[in-house]
Amino acid sequence: MARVMLIEDDPSVREGLRLSLSRHGHDVDAAGTGEEGLRRLRVTPADIVVLDLMLPGLDGFEVCRRIRAGGPTPIVMLTARGDDLDVVSGLEAGADDYVVKPVRPRVLEARIRAVLRRGGPAAGAGAGAEAHGDLAIDRGSLTVSKAGVQITLPPLELRLLLELSAAAGQVFSRQQLLESVWDLDFLGDSRLVDACVQRLRTKIEDVPSKPRYVQTVRGFGYRFGPL
Repeated sequence: MARVMLIEDDPSVREGLRLSLSRHGHDVDAAGTGEEGLRRLRVTPADIVVLDLMLPGLDGFEVCRRIRAGGPTPIVMLTARGDDLDVVSGLEAGADDYVVKPVRPRVLEARIRAVLRRGGPAAGAGAGAEAHGDLAIDRGSLTVSKAGVQITLPPLELRLLLELSAAAGQVFSRQQLLESVWDLDFLGDSRLVDACVQRLRTKIEDVPSKPRYVQTVRGFGYRFGPL
């Protein structure tokens, strides 16, 4: 059972999702505004947040950024349209996945379970520390540091880094990463990978626009350097 913080302003949608998630065994706390949801999270942290993007007052994008700035709590966002701008902006704000409205409860439940699974150990966990230039990755303790300074990474970004660095120099397609890191196959969206790569680069690269570690192989996918 997971503790879910549901932030949705539409009362009927909120109640429907609350009942559905409760039937799946989750402990659901529901809020109608972003401000209310953030207040409740400060009092009682959640295992995962289900967040509507189109909220009155403090919108979902800002709520997502504030949650992500405070820690690695996973976020699944709800968007009224499969609009590219909404999806990309939400992912760049820190969301881990998204579901398009009208929400099918089984799809949302599947996404929640997949996101929560990603919090566990990833590729090569337990293999010990390794150095890649200034970057040190300890697979035993699941910690990352750069030039001796520890870097805190949300579970999804950590899993992506572990997956890529386990086979330095190997090119991974976005689909391969969706299956190995996101636990998604046909349900996957390559924008999940691109947004996560961008967020990871801001934390481990000296110059994110000129990546040394997580490198783009145009037309194919990503590989881990330095080469």
